Amino acid sequence: MRIVDYLDKGASLHPDAACLTTDGSSLSYAQVQSLSRAIAAALAAQGVSAGDKVAILSSNDPVAFSCVFGISRAGAVWCPINPRNEAAENRDLLELSDCSVLIYQSAYAPLVARIRADLPRLHTWVCLDGADDGSLRWDDFIGGGVAHAKEAPTDLSAPGDLAMIAGTGGTTGRPKGVILSGTNLETMTALTLMGYPFQGRPVYLALAPLTHAAGVLCFPILCLGGEIIIMRAPDVDGFLSLVPAHRVTHTFLPPTLIYMILGNEHLDSTDLSSLQCFWYGAAPMSTTRLEEALRRIGPVMAQLFGQTEAPMMVSMMPPADHFRADGSIATERLSTAGRPSPLVTVGIMDDDGRLLATGDHGEIVIRSSLVTPGYYNNVEATREASRFGWHHTGDIGFLDRDGFLSIVDRAKDMIITGGFNVYSAEVEQAVMQHADVQDCAVVGVPDDKWGERVEAVVQPLPGRTLDPTEVIAFVKERIGSVKAPKAIHVWADLPRSKVGKVVKPDIRERLRK
Repeated sequence: MRIVDYLDKGASLHPDAACLTTDGSSLSYAQVQSLSRAIAAALAAQGVSAGDKVAILSSNDPVAFSCVFGISRAGAVWCPINPRNEAAENRDLLELSDCSVLIYQSAYAPLVARIRADLPRLHTWVCLDGADDGSLRWDDFIGGGVAHAKEAPTDLSAPGDLAMIAGTGGTTGRPKGVILSGTNLETMTALTLMGYPFQGRPVYLALAPLTHAAGVLCFPILCLGGEIIIMRAPDVDGFLSLVPAHRVTHTFLPPTLIYMILGNEHLDSTDLSSLQCFWYGAAPMSTTRLEEALRRIGPVMAQLFGQTEAPMMVSMMPPADHFRADGSIATERLSTAGRPSPLVTVGIMDDDGRLLATGDHGEIVIRSSLVTPGYYNNVEATREASRFGWHHTGDIGFLDRDGFLSIVDRAKDMIITGGFNVYSAEVEQAVMQHADVQDCAVVGVPDDKWGERVEAVVQPLPGRTLDPTEVIAFVKERIGSVKAPKAIHVWADLPRSKVGKVVKPDIRERLRK
């Protein structure tokens, strides 16, 4: 399936039903279809042909998201650009993806102005919502498509099943462009539909950026003819008001935003009874906070684990797996990433390419039609990620006897102190059990005696104070002195990436000074 086929499938079920809703105003499936055809024709009028790369630089917006379907209908390739990236990173992504068209919101005109001269291959710039020097106004762009519509077909397929090129968003070095095929996205969609609850016509609330997980999770919703409620910006109060107002059934948030919801004074008075599935992922979640969410938000929490190279569904833990047969919370599972998905084979591998036994720690490797064909124009990176015939995730973990996958660390974040391997994720989970901690990050800092010493940066809950000595003692009681941090640093907030992940290289750099 092409990306636009999910929209067309939904339209075949409910053409007049609400498809995209924002700020109380809705576009029906038929209207989004019509808009996607106009966008495809407009791209063709600008010389875009099947296989060309078209980028979108926008915050959450229904017209910008409709462009995704227009790009697909033109047989072109969607390149999502994160508006929270630095200008240089977005320039690199546009360059390495060979983008020929950029569609952007006027709010990002200053960013566009900084990179325009460095992108000679990008021949068409389209401003969605205003006028900008050197760019096409939206109405003129669409008008050009109307005049061109009869001259060229606009319902095409990209060659090689190419659907999108997504940036890795790395914290150091140039980003890589991950190729995602129609088959990759179809596998992800199938796994979502077979693995999680879907009863009736779904209503999906998209608060997180549509350029990332929140966007691709729209595809299974669309093929069921569901409604997507788009929030333009993160707003916890707004989120809590929209769930009962629209009888939201599905949503996705990273842990940092879930923590904010748990701290919101309106949570316990909000009617969340419509929720069937509240996905969480993109970063490890505190088991203490997850247990709280299961009690206060409801028995609807649903974990997913994936990466850009294998989107969303490497493993899954649907709501039911958070509970034992007697209905009690399965606390022993909450720190896992669930079980490998039905269409994904997961192995644990050592550095020499040997698959390890149950319970042994090693790199998580996978085989599946979920896995990227490779990195765009980067043969070396593709070869490195597919050593020994498996895709290498860069995560260290193990499989237990019940088939649950545990992720203990990123390979690059493992700490070796005094000859012992210490997994930062295990230490972080222990720190997060403290009643006054909202978030934390554990890193290794160079040490003349031990090689590395374990240190933690903690963010207290609003209005709380933390005594570093007391926190260290608290952690020692749970995981012992070898793994416990040798120092605790209390910071008002942690440095985060554009998608909310804690940036450990920044923490290490600050602690080394």
